[in-house]
Amino acid sequence: MTEDPLERIEREERERKANRGSRTLLISLACVAAALALVLGYLLYQRSTLVKALEGEKAELAKEMTDLQNDFNALSTDYESISHQLDTSREQVAMLIEKLSKTEATNRAKIRQYEKELGTLRTIMKGYIVQIDSLNTLNKKLTADAAAARREAAESRRENEELTQQVEALSSQVSAGKVLKARAIALNAHYSNDKIGDRHSRVRYMTATLSLVENSLADRGPVRVYVRVKDPEGVLLINEDSTEFTIGGEVLQASASREVDYEGSEVDMSIYINDIEEFFKGVYTLEVYTSQALLGRAECMLR
Repeated sequence: MTEDPLERIEREERERKANRGSRTLLISLACVAAALALVLGYLLYQRSTLVKALEGEKAELAKEMTDLQNDFNALSTDYESISHQLDTSREQVAMLIEKLSKTEATNRAKIRQYEKELGTLRTIMKGYIVQIDSLNTLNKKLTADAAAARREAAESRRENEELTQQVEALSSQVSAGKVLKARAIALNAHYSNDKIGDRHSRVRYMTATLSLVENSLADRGPVRVYVRVKDPEGVLLINEDSTEFTIGGEVLQASASREVDYEGSEVDMSIYINDIEEFFKGVYTLEVYTSQALLGRAECMLR
């Protein structure tokens, strides 16, 4: 059967339109696929870049943890309490390093948590350093103070050795802080014109001079000071006014004595040794006492 020409023309036109629509669709689909491929490639590139950056941050964080671990290991102290705390902090750093190694770099929440824990451990370490430095400084000061105290004590013992020997027998009976002391003890010989001299043939009397030093702890009131003067032969100088006194349970004779009113302040005094028949060449010795203690000694040379 022969096809009608008009129908054939219409059919062919429909086929041409259908073919053109298919080509257009195919081209559109191809464009979309290409665009999707580009987007996917871009996204994969972005993801790869981000992962590399996160891996770098993780590696940097791991290095900081290792550095902190080395710092903790290098830190040491002789103080037991801090040493125990250091051991605990070292364990915490080691555990943090282990947890980081098992965590993916893309787990941002965990990574940020570890960063905070690292910061806390850094702060703790700074606290340890401050404590150790403070304790070391204090220990050095105490050591220096102790050494200075020992030196001062040794020097004091050396300077006071003689005085300590003199008052040792009396130390059990009196308080050391209340015992009167004297300074500037001297023995002088005088001529008849009261001038000080050393020619034995012209000497008419002697004086013992001294100062009772200030002592806020000593008893207030009258204090009698005794002097014992011996000639070059060791004979005690005495006269009609010579007196006796007791010290440490022993009765001694004095060449002379004088009472003064002591109120805690320094007192200067002189004690005369008069009415001595004759003076000789040689060294005269002076001992000064109170009823509590020997205050000191002095000498005078006559020629």
